[in-house]
Amino acid sequence: MNLRLPLFVLAVIALAGPAGPAVGQSNSGQPIKIVVPAGPGGPTDVLARLIAERLQSALGQSAFVENRGGAGGVIGARAVANAPPDGQTLLFGNTATLANIPAISKSAGYDPNKAFTAVAKIMDAYHILAVAPELPVHSLAELIAYAKANPGKLNFSAAGVGNLTHLSGELLKAKTGIDFVTLQYKSGAEAVNAMLTGQVQFTINSAAAPLVQEGRLRALAVTSATRKPEYPDLPTMMEAGVPGYVVTSFFGVVAPAGTPKAIVDRINEAINEGLSSETFRTAVQRLGGQTTPETPEQFQSLIAEEYRKWVDIATSANIKTD
Repeated sequence: MNLRLPLFVLAVIALAGPAGPAVGQSNSGQPIKIVVPAGPGGPTDVLARLIAERLQSALGQSAFVENRGGAGGVIGARAVANAPPDGQTLLFGNTATLANIPAISKSAGYDPNKAFTAVAKIMDAYHILAVAPELPVHSLAELIAYAKANPGKLNFSAAGVGNLTHLSGELLKAKTGIDFVTLQYKSGAEAVNAMLTGQVQFTINSAAAPLVQEGRLRALAVTSATRKPEYPDLPTMMEAGVPGYVVTSFFGVVAPAGTPKAIVDRINEAINEGLSSETFRTAVQRLGGQTTPETPEQFQSLIAEEYRKWVDIATSANIKTD
């Protein structure tokens, strides 16, 4: 399976060590279990294993990763939400499990603001608005004008109903009033490759980066709040004319609601100290993200803000999976 993973993921896995639980015996207390709501080998799993190693060395307490995939991450998230709030079971969540999925699915069965206590944000990553090279636009303003002149004639690619790529497109519709057709694909890579075959004219997707760098797609803007050093000449969506448009994918650790603040703060401190290590910086950079240590309260506010934003978009666009 791993032979099909992108090379940058394989490189980070090598940094993170083997796919099994973190090694070592507990020096005090019970082992800390970090639930990854996905299978082994992906970005979330890679980062979680680095966190497990960090907690083990910083707290003198055995820590390991348990992969519990299924239902887009819901199964793993529910398991942690229902675990005792003692700091021994943590969820390595992301935008999908902590905002997008509960925003579009009643059957998810949890409100992230009520089910979890934020512990530490690990990283966030931005997306790129890219267009097929044959589309006669070279700026976001030109894309908006073209879409308004050709309502419903542009195709936009997304990686599944309710995926962040899908919601990003709906947010663009809401903020600009343009109309286009959204085509759904099985993955971010498929959604991007569809532009090379002429099925789709544009997308908002982090997976577009390699093809942009190769010159096979044209980037118009980044979705982060500020410009990125790797694309110094590429404006943000806000700079390009869409006020308030910011979309990022975040990754972080949460605990069951009700976990004592002293435990949360202790884990937060251990993680934040580790974020500055060379191993972490290299891993995050290869995954296309950046680290910004935050307090649990700051991370809790981010989760609440993202959940509220995507609930509003999903409601206005009538996006739901059940």
